[in-house]
Amino acid sequence: MTQNAIIAAFLAFCRVGACFMLMPGYSSVRIPMQVRLFTAIAVSLGMLTFLWPRIYPYADPHPAVLAPMILSELLVGGLIGAMTRLYMEAVRFIGAGIAMLMGFNTMGGTAIEEAEPQAPLAAMISLSALLLLFVFDFHHEVIRALVNSYQVAPVDVFFNPQAALVDVADTLSGAFFLVLRLGSPFIAYAILVNLTIGFVNKLTPQIPIYFISLPFVVAGGLILFYFSGATLLSLFADGFIEMTLAR
Repeated sequence: MTQNAIIAAFLAFCRVGACFMLMPGYSSVRIPMQVRLFTAIAVSLGMLTFLWPRIYPYADPHPAVLAPMILSELLVGGLIGAMTRLYMEAVRFIGAGIAMLMGFNTMGGTAIEEAEPQAPLAAMISLSALLLLFVFDFHHEVIRALVNSYQVAPVDVFFNPQAALVDVADTLSGAFFLVLRLGSPFIAYAILVNLTIGFVNKLTPQIPIYFISLPFVVAGGLILFYFSGATLLSLFADGFIEMTLAR
């Protein structure tokens, strides 16, 4: 009885811990490892009280049964964490793209959430998007997804890689189409401005138009971001919630 209860708690921890290991925010290097570990343990024990009938009957101590079950739980939890991570990676991608289109990514700034540095504007966009998601209780949605995952992927059924690849492909498609729509004003701005500068440079080849125009291009991009930044983040949060509910 005690052995099976410990195995059931460990199986719950495998799914929750793998999810939190990849989940944006909790998996940041800025959060101490002990905090992440104890948070995963607390959430696992809290979920176990509600999911006891779904986990405990399958807690078999036999190694031939337990080892594949642990591997499956790690893969299922990692898939849920990776799905949320893909949304944030899409935001970092469009943030770096916006900074490049504005000519404002010449030097990497201080790393905030992750270990590698980003352009200051890209870091501000990604951090603001992450904070906005936590304001809208996105971590509650992840825990709800973990609870509901026991209906789609029970403990006694091994991880389905084909269904996982379909989910990853759909998530990548939806996330990147969303951020490309959000970054479309900056793409149009970069095309128009650089096309105009190219025409002017052809008309006056003796003047270094590119170096003269760079401050004006950056200033115009910052003005555009000033008026559209709040709307961009708001639409991203709405799109994230819609795609999460669709899953």
